[in-house]
Amino acid sequence: MQIATAFRDARLAGTIVAEYPGERPQDLDAAYLIQDCGLEIAGSPVVGWKVGRINPPHTAILGSDRLAGPVLEGTVRTVEAGGVPVAMPICPGGFAAAEAEFVVRLSADAVAAAPEDDEATLAIIDDIVLGIEIASSPYPGINADGPCVTVSDRGNNGGLVLGASVPRDLWASLNDVEVALTIDGSEVGRATTATMLDGPLGAVRFLLANLRSRGIETPAGLLISTGAITGVHEIASGQVAEGTFAGIGSVRTLVR
Repeated sequence: MQIATAFRDARLAGTIVAEYPGERPQDLDAAYLIQDCGLEIAGSPVVGWKVGRINPPHTAILGSDRLAGPVLEGTVRTVEAGGVPVAMPICPGGFAAAEAEFVVRLSADAVAAAPEDDEATLAIIDDIVLGIEIASSPYPGINADGPCVTVSDRGNNGGLVLGASVPRDLWASLNDVEVALTIDGSEVGRATTATMLDGPLGAVRFLLANLRSRGIETPAGLLISTGAITGVHEIASGQVAEGTFAGIGSVRTLVR
């Protein structure tokens, strides 16, 4: 609880956590225990979850290739008409990054679901939208210290920016959509979800299994940010990130 409290208090005060506030978790069970303590004292309900990738050599050591973190109420913004970038706060002096992602909203059928393939996963999805995850933590070393530390502070989630819906006839071919991310107009990454393990639908299956193993409910309407498509790109206050999804649209955010 000490570690979770330190992160919460720093966010509320707008200060940094210069050193990790306790013993660093060495496995995912310990990391998720700290994350769960953070949820107990957060003061805001969970409205969604982010999924991130665990890269080698941590994959073999930890026995997982993905991680999860909560998205809290009040940290989700929706792009308005006219293309004006949505403002998103970051932790001053801490870590901040922008990630272009597909964001899924679960349907009522997902409450007790355990889908095993893409077809079954699509059947429990109510909407897929264009999105940018803002990763942010008051601890500047959150990513450098490895996946367990990342998990311990909300999975390094600072909020989500939601754009237009993906047409339903494209849901089964998300891997074909080329995605680019720019910061202040300069391209920093370009890729498709074909590079993301088993893709965004696989991320949904991972998240549902992860939450079920932790005794956490998955109600209708829950948002799932399915993972960075073009990578994790650090960003500073005053910069604009834009994710462009070929043939569908774009989403922009101003961090501050």
